[in-house]
Amino acid sequence: MASNGEKNKKVTSKSPSFSLRSPSLNALRLQRIFDLFDHNGDGFITLEELSQALSRLGLNANLSDLKSTVESYIQPGNTGLNFEDFSSLHKTLDDCFFAGDDDLSSPAAADESDLAEAFKVFDENGDGFICARELQAVLKKLGLPEGGEMERVERMIISVDRNKDGRVDFFEFKNMMRTVKQIS
Repeated sequence: MASNGEKNKKVTSKSPSFSLRSPSLNALRLQRIFDLFDHNGDGFITLEELSQALSRLGLNANLSDLKSTVESYIQPGNTGLNFEDFSSLHKTLDDCFFAGDDDLSSPAAADESDLAEAFKVFDENGDGFICARELQAVLKKLGLPEGGEMERVERMIISVDRNKDGRVDFFEFKNMMRTVKQIS
């Protein structure tokens, strides 16, 4: 049986994908996550919505544990986390678990590393390309309606596939992300 000291140990492994080093990409990512978690689109993530979203990602959390962690971030009178509350919660978790994770020497190298990590999420078979099936699988895992329509997924691939080979390589992915970064 584990001692209390073992139970209360902090997570010490660092994940370069938890916090993107580009503030504009991080803000865009957080807004998209918030929008995904806010299932009914009312501008608040309730504990139930958060629990459902975490379950879809394979992270089953006990509702009472989740409540004790998240409740202090919900402003009085609100039904759940608004975007600012969600950002504060994310920053606290990031600072708590990943503070001082500055192992990359330059902002460009950090951005490149973040993009490589993001690319790996979509490139499920590790062949260096994102095909329509892989993109659809990730969209479905995230609960996005686009994941249910292969035709829509194929159009998404075509929109960034510069060399017209029917899949997205890392170079095409980087170009797409730079465009997203410039828009935000």
